Amino acid sequence: MTLQELVHKAASCYMDRVAVCFDECNNQLPVYYTYKTVVNAASELSNFLLLHCDFQGIREIGLYCQPGIDLPSWILGILQVPAAYVPIEPDSPPSLSTYFMKKCNLKYILVEKKQINKFKSFHETLLNHDTFTVEHNDLVLFRLHWKNTEVNLMLNDGKEKYEKEKIKISISSEHVNEEKAEEHMDLRLKHCLAYVLHTSGTTGIPKIVRVPHKCIVPNIQHFRVLFDITQEDVLFLASPLTFDPSVVEIFLALSSGASLLIVPTSVKLLPSKLAGILFSHHRVTVLQATPTLLRRFGSQLIKSTVLSATTSLRVLALGGEAFPSLTVLRSWRGEGNKTQIFNVYGITEVSSWATIYRIPEKTLNSTLKCELPVQLGFPLLGTVVEVRDTNGFTIQEGSGQVFLGGRNRVCFLDDEVTVPLGTMRATGDFVTVKDGEIFFLGRKDSQIKRHGKRLNIELVQQVAEELQQVESCAVTWYNQEKLILFMVSKDASVKEYIFKELQKYLPSHAVPDELVLIDSLPFTSHGKIDVSELNKIYLNYINLKSENKLSGKEDLWEKLQYLWKSTLNLPEDLLRVPDESLFLNSGGDSLKSIRLLSEIEKLVGTSVPGLLEIILSSSILEIYSHILQTVFPDEDVTFRKTCATKRKLSDINQEEASGTSLHQKAIMTFSCHNEINAFVVLSRGSQILSLNTTRFLTKLGHCSSACPSDSVSQTNIQNLKGLNSPVLIGKSKDPSCVAKVSEEGKPAMGTQKMELHVRWRSDTGKCVDASPLVVIPTFDKSSTTVYIGSHSHRMKAVDFYSGKVKWEQILGDRIESSACVSKCGNFIVVGCYNGLVYVLKSNSGEKYWMFTTEDAVKSSATVDPTTGLIYIGSHDQHAYALDIYATGNVIWKHSCGKPLFSSPRCCSQYICIGCVDGNLLCFTHFGEQVWQFSTSGPIFSSPCTSPSEQKIFFGSHDCFIYCCNMKGHLQWKFETTSRVYATPFAFHKYNGSNEMLLAAASTDGKLWILESQSGQLQSVYELPGEVFSSPVVLESMLIIGCRDNYVYCLDLLGGNQK
Repeated sequence: MTLQELVHKAASCYMDRVAVCFDECNNQLPVYYTYKTVVNAASELSNFLLLHCDFQGIREIGLYCQPGIDLPSWILGILQVPAAYVPIEPDSPPSLSTYFMKKCNLKYILVEKKQINKFKSFHETLLNHDTFTVEHNDLVLFRLHWKNTEVNLMLNDGKEKYEKEKIKISISSEHVNEEKAEEHMDLRLKHCLAYVLHTSGTTGIPKIVRVPHKCIVPNIQHFRVLFDITQEDVLFLASPLTFDPSVVEIFLALSSGASLLIVPTSVKLLPSKLAGILFSHHRVTVLQATPTLLRRFGSQLIKSTVLSATTSLRVLALGGEAFPSLTVLRSWRGEGNKTQIFNVYGITEVSSWATIYRIPEKTLNSTLKCELPVQLGFPLLGTVVEVRDTNGFTIQEGSGQVFLGGRNRVCFLDDEVTVPLGTMRATGDFVTVKDGEIFFLGRKDSQIKRHGKRLNIELVQQVAEELQQVESCAVTWYNQEKLILFMVSKDASVKEYIFKELQKYLPSHAVPDELVLIDSLPFTSHGKIDVSELNKIYLNYINLKSENKLSGKEDLWEKLQYLWKSTLNLPEDLLRVPDESLFLNSGGDSLKSIRLLSEIEKLVGTSVPGLLEIILSSSILEIYSHILQTVFPDEDVTFRKTCATKRKLSDINQEEASGTSLHQKAIMTFSCHNEINAFVVLSRGSQILSLNTTRFLTKLGHCSSACPSDSVSQTNIQNLKGLNSPVLIGKSKDPSCVAKVSEEGKPAMGTQKMELHVRWRSDTGKCVDASPLVVIPTFDKSSTTVYIGSHSHRMKAVDFYSGKVKWEQILGDRIESSACVSKCGNFIVVGCYNGLVYVLKSNSGEKYWMFTTEDAVKSSATVDPTTGLIYIGSHDQHAYALDIYATGNVIWKHSCGKPLFSSPRCCSQYICIGCVDGNLLCFTHFGEQVWQFSTSGPIFSSPCTSPSEQKIFFGSHDCFIYCCNMKGHLQWKFETTSRVYATPFAFHKYNGSNEMLLAAASTDGKLWILESQSGQLQSVYELPGEVFSSPVVLESMLIIGCRDNYVYCLDLLGGNQK
């Protein structure tokens, strides 16, 4: 049975009944299609596609459109080909859509005519002058072209894998009987696939999920029975096509003779309007939603309309996030409400739902407090649910991770071509089993370690939400250092009261650091909490400056106009925005509306209740009036931006961490003189360390900023103290210092153009955020090695010249820390997310010793070349000095009060370090602040100095690369196309000249080669993924990690080398 067969069966019985209703919600009459109209339109589209599509291999067709009356017909038409539909969200980031289409090797895509201009502008690189297009009613069929080398490489890899799999299957089929061959599901079978989606990518690179009909149809069939769906029901399409619950909503309605209600995406953002449309105008009877989507109505509207005694809503199924507590659920129900409420649970990788539980009426009406969360319930048709412990064994009682599957409940992930029937997938969700019932505890990525104790942040949200004054809330672990509670509340004065209440009900390590009042919770297109948007709101919140004032109503009007134009990317020369301008009609969307809301609240310094709905439904003049009434009632009142006072963390007494040796005895007794190798080390920020060698650096084309002797002398750095000496403040606002790039995008320079080409790349399995460490043995330069780790838990040693892997070691968690080498050269030291510092043998990767901290180690270790001590910081807010030669003695441990991010740069005269408040700070070796230089964004990039130590280079979140002199004065700044996390690298051009260049990277994957004296662009190269790693240059080769899972070595070629 397929999805389209379910619809055809229903259509044969209910041909003249309404199948689809689309309501624009703009005072026009809704549009209705009968089942007959839907089926006929789908057949026309199927015939059109069969005529114009030449399918080879997997049958998949993209669908780029907004919700509308034709949506079900378009999906049904693609399915009838038969082919799988691949939804592409027009409002999603173009980079994500492009990645998805490339990864799927999508050959054909149907684009809604209304979205043609957006599609062409966002994805012009996929189209060329001879792009095949043909029209059908309100659709245009495009044939896509994949030209990018890196993409082709990826696709060829997939093709090769496909061919190998094909051969393997054909060979094996000669030796096994037919029954055995059916033990796998094969996506190449003509009627196998229904649709293709991708995961959100919030915890890594998005995964492609190809869903067979056999996997999703049991969901539809079982829900029809459980919800008792009839032709009288009206179901709402609450989910976007890119979220798999949409499949259940569409086909649950159309397989039952029921009606499917569709509204524009913008209306879903207006709670009061949406409630009226759903429950007054169209009398929706079945609603499937995320808890976040329901919370947006607000408790009062939920109680009076959604779950009232007279509501039309018969069934409410909540899923996709942690289910609300029973206390909250009871507070939402109006007296006499009879709506059946279900908890549904599942993952995209086993699309769509796996378990279901109906909350008994008796439980909903009870006044007894329930400590346990709502249970997950029983498995749906064909689904197998297992709970496994950390050793992988299935358990019947206790806590563990959920695994989902079933004989036919199987999907294909990424490049999988065949999958064994009954495959079980890990969910990353942790539960506890008690008396045979399963209770959700939280996501793996919701587990944090705070104040030395484990904490599930969903517990904080649950407790806060049960407080009467909190409409809705969300909790984030901001930068893995601060626990922030975001609250929607009608009363802005309740913060202190709520904080006291939380202290009553939460353990001390779970009490939030800050409470932030917001107008409404931001959510993704899938209806889940948008954590990245919350982080942006908090960043704006902490950046509010008390000295910024609004001088009056006119000042507010001018600044509102400026924010309007900048948010909507309108031309600056537009003198005045017309009073009647509407946000959505001017190019706005849901994400931009949240951005404008955030900017306005940043401007006025306080939350503006109800503003988001006003932005989305009213003119700019009405928005202005609403702000005036709320925060500026008196023309003469001057508003001062304020921030909530930060609470001071209580001191935590923790036991001194101790090292763990993996050997009963050391393999050799180390002093700083036994088994010593001579080598040179290159690491990010042009840091060059020469140990036990002389007269070697000049051969490399580098000048070390270290002392010219065999080792770098140790500098006594005392704790930084705020002294009364005058501090110079530098500014980054001088436009005359910005390096120029010509309009055509070519380098503005007088020298020959430099080009970058991939020499080799090495697959690590997951994102590479760490920076490379290059170790060059003095007497055997050919064995130069690159050491680098990745999110896949792998630490690798790779041959510098060939890219061949020398060894690979699996550590306990992901690696973002960059490695350092010990003074003797026999060990590599690297930090890990599991809180351990690993000491590995440099020649084999064998674990020699491990040191335990109390939280993730993102900080990169550094070696003191005189004493051999290793210095490293941890998110447990401590810096450590370790003696690895005495099998792990902790020489000292210092509490810093905050986690450590940017690494300091020590020069002969000063110490410089970047700060998350956007300042670069310069200190003497005795802790006196000499100067500070201000940028317009946080500085995660570590400073890099020129060989002469006369200049310092660094990047900022404001997208600029900066060059200052050692007095803190700006020399030049260069604007990139994205934020700069990476540390720049200064190097001599490898052609015998004295010309100094600078290599830097921005997070959008671009590598920038600049002339270090002027900041002029020499070359730019784009990697196929985001870049948080920092480059290292040796000779004419550049090494860098990328979030496409690879470490890259690129040749830097001058004009005479091409």
